[in-house]
Amino acid sequence: MVGKFRYNGQYLFLMRKIKFFTLMLAVMFSGQLASAWAQADENQKLVQSFSLDNGMQVVVIPDHRAPIVTHMLWYHVGAADDPRGQSGLAHFLEHLLFKRTEKLAENEFSKIVSRNGGRHNAFTSSDYTGYYQTVAVDRLPLMMELEADRMVNLVLDEGDVLSERDVILEERSMRTDNNPQALLREKMAAALYKNHPYGIPVIGWRTEMENLSLENARDFYQKYYNPAAATLIVAGDVSVEQVRLLANKYYGPIKGHKLPKRVRAQEKRGNGAAKVDFRDSRVQQPLWIRSYLAPSYTSGASEHAYALDIVSRLLGSGINSRLYQKLVVEDKIAVAAGSGYSSTSYDRSKFTLYAVPRPGLAKTAQEALDIIEKAVDDVLQALLQDGVRAEEVDRVKASLVAEAIYARDSISTMAQIYGQELTTGSTIEATLNWPNIISAVSLDQINKAAEFVLDMNSSVTGRLLPQKGDEK
Repeated sequence: MVGKFRYNGQYLFLMRKIKFFTLMLAVMFSGQLASAWAQADENQKLVQSFSLDNGMQVVVIPDHRAPIVTHMLWYHVGAADDPRGQSGLAHFLEHLLFKRTEKLAENEFSKIVSRNGGRHNAFTSSDYTGYYQTVAVDRLPLMMELEADRMVNLVLDEGDVLSERDVILEERSMRTDNNPQALLREKMAAALYKNHPYGIPVIGWRTEMENLSLENARDFYQKYYNPAAATLIVAGDVSVEQVRLLANKYYGPIKGHKLPKRVRAQEKRGNGAAKVDFRDSRVQQPLWIRSYLAPSYTSGASEHAYALDIVSRLLGSGINSRLYQKLVVEDKIAVAAGSGYSSTSYDRSKFTLYAVPRPGLAKTAQEALDIIEKAVDDVLQALLQDGVRAEEVDRVKASLVAEAIYARDSISTMAQIYGQELTTGSTIEATLNWPNIISAVSLDQINKAAEFVLDMNSSVTGRLLPQKGDEK
């Protein structure tokens, strides 16, 4: 599974289903919301972390409301760590880990989890690879035993490589090659990250995927899959001591070896504005996108990162956002408009805006996107010139903090949040304090963050268009 539990550039994107509650809490921001956060903050002080002798970090998030647990193992390696010329290898190995071990027959891992009433899956992003199971709490020892087994005892042969390589190639065909929007985004990433491996797709380039070998997979596995390169997160009806005993029993005996510090070619800001036009006969609806190179919580000018969470939400999240109000509601030139910011990445991230023109807006798709681009630039200019308003910032802060509170209702979501933060260089303390930090961001910080990130010299503008002659 390619991805990183896609929050789509918004912190805790999975919790948008609680919009109704968010709006209620926005009204009560100064009173009940602060009280609700204080109570949630008190409960979360139980979150604890310790390390095994072999270097594995273990994080425990107790939640005793139901006898279930999420067991999630995060490896500090992702697609951006693929060896040169072997793009897609981290994702390929994720697939291969479901094959067999010295103890388990082919596909027996999945059968055991299902037989015990559990749910499980895996995911790969640019910075990490994760495996998880959600089960009844009395099955936690079994899940640890299974995951520890495939950490060191994976068995592969040429047949596995050939069959699973066909699977990932088909995945690329379905999700990318047959999707013009995905192809545009791929080309835009390559233009934004000319040096950094974030410009290489997580799933890989097809020509390199076709040549991934058994030796490649084994070398990658032996280098990165070990306790010292992993973070274990257990959330649910457990105590710290329970998890400590189990982790020492199942993961403790595995020898760990520290990985060398990641050395990636860093992308510099100010390399100039780039443009990518992508035409495809399958395009029915033109699309305008712009991405800016942006700091993350842990890389680049990270002092702007929390403010950028607010800028993104203010500009393009929901019907009250500036882009939606201007382009869709007032000018009626677009059917959709929004923004996204990926704040959790190991290296510099990106801040993205998009808009979809209204059908019939102009004679050609190119002309329609010209109109869209001017309207977006007008919105950005107004933001940079006049700054943000206190009332809209209060609304956005209330929305973000409310989502953080309601995210704590799901043990799986909490495990995902902590795993994503810790594998990209953040800390437990910063994750716990995120709503407090967001609440404390000033208007001046927001204005400075917007001015910093909305720099055309660090941007790529993309246009998805039908083939010439196919425009209506």
